[in-house]
Amino acid sequence: MQRSIINISPTTTTMMISLELSIIALFPLNLYTLVMAVLYIIGTPIGNLGDLTLRAIEILKTVDLVASEDTRQTLKLLNHIGVRVKMLSCRAQNEDSATAKVISRLNLGETVAYCSDAGTPALSDPGAVLAGAAARAGFDVIPIPGPSAFAALLSVAGGRDKTVIFEGFLSPKPGRRKSRLRELMAMDAGFVLYESPFRVLKLLGDIAEIDCERYICIGREMTKIHEEYTRGSVAETLEILGQKKEQIGEFSIYISGNKVK
Repeated sequence: MQRSIINISPTTTTMMISLELSIIALFPLNLYTLVMAVLYIIGTPIGNLGDLTLRAIEILKTVDLVASEDTRQTLKLLNHIGVRVKMLSCRAQNEDSATAKVISRLNLGETVAYCSDAGTPALSDPGAVLAGAAARAGFDVIPIPGPSAFAALLSVAGGRDKTVIFEGFLSPKPGRRKSRLRELMAMDAGFVLYESPFRVLKLLGDIAEIDCERYICIGREMTKIHEEYTRGSVAETLEILGQKKEQIGEFSIYISGNKVK
């Protein structure tokens, strides 16, 4: 096969480079930018810093910006792994305006990571607005899987439900809380709730009024030094927690869709 050799003069090469630079200047959102600009949604520890994945550490070390629900909380995590990077607050109260700032950084071809205070973003935490907006703007939105109180509790709850609903925090208003509980407990599915130490006994009391024999598993301070799990019927767990002087820590509660046999 005969090969053809094409000689390109220095003048032609200079013109080609000049044209390429002109295109980049005219169209900032071009192929060069899109290859680089990525939003990473990172799952972070729910209590034990050792649960941060190696992949999450690698990403946090290479991004141009870290947006977070609480910069003070995320800064502790970054200091733990020896990372110094620009940060941006992106919490529920300012998620719309912060999202616009993140999009502008992505438009410049930068890579951005988003972290909520603990666990996986968008599960009872901010992050959904940002992820949706970045995807609609044409950027890659990549999950970096990590800790989740929801998944962690399910793994040790011992439930047999084929369907499990993630409900998160219920309304603090008694009427709305009880109404939603009746709806959830009427379904043929298990569900997971989050609750603060100040309302957990009231929540269990409301559940007991509907079905005191329903099987539940309660995780308190999961992955931390004083983590503990309480399993049994609603009546049994309510009695156990009621004997304590005070409730401490955050609670994750699995409620089975089936009664204890």
